[in-house]
Amino acid sequence: MSPEALARIISSTAVQMAQSGRLGSLEPDMVPDADHLAVMRPKDRSHGDWSTNIAMQLAKKAGMRPDELGQALVEALREADGIAQVDVAGPGFINITLDSASAAAVVDAVLEAGSAYGSNDHLNGRTLNLEFVSANPTGPIHIGGTRWAAVGDSMARVLEANGAKVVREYYFNDHGTQIDRFSRSLVAAAHGEPVPADGYKGSYIDEIASQVVKEAADEGQDILAMPRVRDEDGAEGDSPQREAFRTRAVPMMFAEIQQSMHDFRVNFDVWFHENSLYESGQVDRAIDELRAKGDIFEKDGATWFRSTTYGDDKDRVIIKSDGHAAYVAADIAYYLNKRRRTKDPCDEAIYMLGADHHGYIGRMMAICAAFGDTPGVNMQILIGQMVNVIKDGQAVRMSKRAGNVVTIDDLVDAVGVDAARYSLARTDYNQSVDIDLDLLASHTNDNPVYYVQYAHARSRNVDRNAAQAGIDRSGADLSLLDTAADNDVLGVLALYPNVVQTAGDQKAPHRVAHYLEQLAGVYHRWYNLERVVPMEPTGRADLDQDEDRNPQPARAAARLRLNDAVQQVIANGLDLLGVQAPDRM
Repeated sequence: MSPEALARIISSTAVQMAQSGRLGSLEPDMVPDADHLAVMRPKDRSHGDWSTNIAMQLAKKAGMRPDELGQALVEALREADGIAQVDVAGPGFINITLDSASAAAVVDAVLEAGSAYGSNDHLNGRTLNLEFVSANPTGPIHIGGTRWAAVGDSMARVLEANGAKVVREYYFNDHGTQIDRFSRSLVAAAHGEPVPADGYKGSYIDEIASQVVKEAADEGQDILAMPRVRDEDGAEGDSPQREAFRTRAVPMMFAEIQQSMHDFRVNFDVWFHENSLYESGQVDRAIDELRAKGDIFEKDGATWFRSTTYGDDKDRVIIKSDGHAAYVAADIAYYLNKRRRTKDPCDEAIYMLGADHHGYIGRMMAICAAFGDTPGVNMQILIGQMVNVIKDGQAVRMSKRAGNVVTIDDLVDAVGVDAARYSLARTDYNQSVDIDLDLLASHTNDNPVYYVQYAHARSRNVDRNAAQAGIDRSGADLSLLDTAADNDVLGVLALYPNVVQTAGDQKAPHRVAHYLEQLAGVYHRWYNLERVVPMEPTGRADLDQDEDRNPQPARAAARLRLNDAVQQVIANGLDLLGVQAPDRM
């Protein structure tokens, strides 16, 4: 029996008792439904399989003491099928122990549902636009963007498991000054000149510059002979040569980023180019719409968005006095595009931004409100924290412009895709995270991803050994899963659907990783205590008569099914994190 099923029994029992007046002044509509009734796994397992605080929730409304109300519920719950024992403890907790057959029913539920176990449809009908990574096309994806790749894709998978339609989107900032700085840096590198003061450094700049020169030469163009322009300060100005470098280099960076994402098992549905908002006139149309609402004004030769009307701390310039658009102009048009596009207009636009973007929240939520939407609902902004990379006990310093940068490819080369994704997704994105390259490359139980993957590989080995021993699943009697170790595994298996729903509701994929580590822990302990395949004969009577070590066929078959249920749930959970479930390690 799952905690959700038990919650339904408790809720319906309380409703029936309230209807008959057996719970004081409590009215039936005061009883929480199963979705809002807490059924928890007690920390002290001697207290039972599950515990609920419903008596403390309802005591005041019923005009009864919590323990008194709890005892009344206990008397009724003792008659429910599948409950072996129930009692009241402490200030009113109701502790429940299931009979072994009811506890083991989760095994059948897992194996019947297979890869769908844990999924639900409570977000069915919702289209969520999840934008993440969105690094500028001026260099490779650094470690912060890599974290968003792992967290964002895992979050999308979790939300889909909750029934939502998720559009994974990458926003290319290919319009504005950062592209100009990138182009100037390439021109300087190609000519062997010092990097501009505001330019980009690093070996990748030299590599791209050389690639651009070669590509142009292959097409019969001497790009270095094209005209150059210097401004009053001697800096590289707008010129045919700089434009030629930009035209060739930016698509190269796009292609490299797309390949890196694909290799990291992150596949976007939409690759959106900021420049398209200007070329298509969407920026102008969005501003005109706000102007018609009275939210645009002119001041000091610039065009402003009256964002303070919608809770921002100050109004925002959207068209500067020199006629160039500020970043917020594209933000306005982009949000409107997400909400109104022909294909997959979103109910929720979710932006995943880096730690340096806290200042964007006020203006972005003002944009949402200005178009009549609800901030925090139709627009949601998630801010991720920093990633620290550790090697040989020392922090690896990073700076894209200085050229000392840990990229997504560096991380994958060091530890592999599985370890990289898992380690970045297992920590709440609201917290900074240390990535220890030495730990993640190790094959020890201290390495979380290895610990979980090894549990799956071990379960597959149990299957192979059982097959060689002639043990199959026929005749399994799940009521024989009655040891303490059996019960621990069954209880954790039953938690998985709630973990998936909570991870979706809270947009917290790290909860799935923490659950997998809990399941792996109880499984490894179970494996060391219980047997599926009997031990080889030893001649010792005590072992020959020990059914835990030499189980009879029905018990062995039941344990084999339990083993397979664990295997299925680990595979399901790892898939939500984009991590492989290996057969062997």
